[in-house]
Amino acid sequence: MAIPEEYKLKCDITIPERYMHHALTNRKEPNIPANNIKTIPGDMTERGCAFAGCRGVIGGPIGDCIQVVHSPAGCAWYQWGTRRNLSAIYSWAGPGVLCNDSHNRRHAISTDLQEKDVVFGGTEKLEKACLEAWRLVPGAGGILIFTTCTSGLIGDDCHAVARRVQKEIGKPVFVFDSPGFCGVSQSIGHHHFNIQFYEQITEYREKHPEACMNEEEKGPYDIAIVGDFNMDWDLAYIKPLFEKLGCRVVLVFTGGERLENLMKLPDVKLNVLHCQRSCTYISKLLVEGFEVPYVNVSLFGLEQTAEALRKVAAFFGSEDMKQKAEQIIEQELKVVSPAIDFYREKLSGKRVGIYVGGPRVWHWQKLMHELGMKVVFGMCTFAHDDDYEKINARAEDGVFLVDSPNEFEIEECLERFKPDLFLTGLKEKYLCRKFGVPTVNSHSYEKGPYACFRGMVNFARDIYQGVYAPVWKFVRDNDFI
Repeated sequence: MAIPEEYKLKCDITIPERYMHHALTNRKEPNIPANNIKTIPGDMTERGCAFAGCRGVIGGPIGDCIQVVHSPAGCAWYQWGTRRNLSAIYSWAGPGVLCNDSHNRRHAISTDLQEKDVVFGGTEKLEKACLEAWRLVPGAGGILIFTTCTSGLIGDDCHAVARRVQKEIGKPVFVFDSPGFCGVSQSIGHHHFNIQFYEQITEYREKHPEACMNEEEKGPYDIAIVGDFNMDWDLAYIKPLFEKLGCRVVLVFTGGERLENLMKLPDVKLNVLHCQRSCTYISKLLVEGFEVPYVNVSLFGLEQTAEALRKVAAFFGSEDMKQKAEQIIEQELKVVSPAIDFYREKLSGKRVGIYVGGPRVWHWQKLMHELGMKVVFGMCTFAHDDDYEKINARAEDGVFLVDSPNEFEIEECLERFKPDLFLTGLKEKYLCRKFGVPTVNSHSYEKGPYACFRGMVNFARDIYQGVYAPVWKFVRDNDFI
C-alpha cells in the first residue's frame, strides 16, 4: 500500500522512488516496503557490501581459522574490529594451553593487492600469504580465503591456490567468493557463504570421513545452534539453557566455533535456527542433503526464549524434556523478574526507534513490549519480504518502516517521531547523540550479552542507563533538538 501523504519524508522529495521503500505496519493486511533491490542513484545508502555479509557477518566469527582476505588492504577493515564476535578459544581460557589459536579477532591478514597484481594476477601473492600465515600460526584449524571486488574482477583462480595450500599444510582450505559488487547489499554475502560452506564441507567430508561423527559418538539430543555469532558472549547464556534441557550443543554456526566442529553440521539431530535472515539458506540445504530438520526460534527476551525451549522440547517429543523446559522457564523468570519489573517501571511509555540490519526489528518488538516501551519506527538495512512480514505480525499497527534508510531519512525520523531511545549501530549512533537522542548499540551491544532471560536484564539495564543518563538534560535544556 502506498505510504499516506502525511507520512512522506521531506528529504525524499527529490528522489520520490524512495517512497516505495516506506510502509506503515498492519497486522491484518501486512504492508511490505520495497526491499532487496538496487540502490537508487543519489541515495546515500548505508548498506554494507556482499563481502561484508560473507566475511564480516558469517565467516568472521569462526574462531580457530586463519582468514585471508585477497584484496587491497582497505577491504581487510571488515576483517578486524567491526563486530564483537568473541571466541572462547583463547589461551587464558584453559589452563595449560600455550598456543593462542583464536584468530578471528586477533589477526587481520590481507594480500594487499596492488596495481601490478591487477595486471599480472595475484595468485602467487595469495599462496605466499597463506603459507606465511600458516608458518606464524601452525596450530590453526584451517584457512579461509575471501575474495573481494578486485580479486573477483581480475579472475584469480583462488580455488587452485587453496588446493595447493591444503596439500601443503594438511588442513582444510576453503574459498569464499562474494565480491562486494555481486549483490545489492550484504544479504547476498550471507547467502554465498552458506552455499559455499555447505558445498565445501560436503566435499571435504566425502574425502575425509574422519571429519564426520562416528555413529557411537552421536547422541539422541544433539543440536546445532545455527545463526548465532556470539555477540558479546551471547552463547554463555544460550548454551547452558539447552544443556539444562538435556540437549548436547555439538556446534554453533558460526560464533566462536572451531572448523572441525563445523564439519559435523550434517551429523546433528536438529538445527536450532536463530538468525533467520543470514542462515536459513544452510538450514534448508541440510534438510535437503542430510535430512537434518530445523526449528525457527528467537533467543531474545523472556517470552521468545521460553517459546524456543518449548519448541525444541516439543520437537524431540520427550515428556521429561518438556517438564525440564517449564522448570527452566520458571527458575529463570524467578531470577530475572525483580530486575525486569524495576526497568519496566522506569521505561514504561517511552518511545523507541529501531534500526538494525534485518531481523532484530522483529526479534525485539516483543522485548520492547515486555519493557512497556512503544516502537514508533523501524528501519532495516538488508531485510527481505519475510522479515517485514514478521515485523507486521509483531508490531502495533501504524509503525513507520523504512527500508535501507539513508542518513537524511534517519535525521528526519528522529525529528518527526521524537523517540526517547534509538536502537542503532556503530555508524549512526553519534549522529543520534548529536540530536540529543540516547542510543544503544543494537548490532554489537553495549555491555552484553543480551540473549535469553539473563541477557534481557543486561539489555534493559543498557536501555535504562541510556535513557536516564544525566547528560541529556544539558542538551535538552538548551533546546539543542
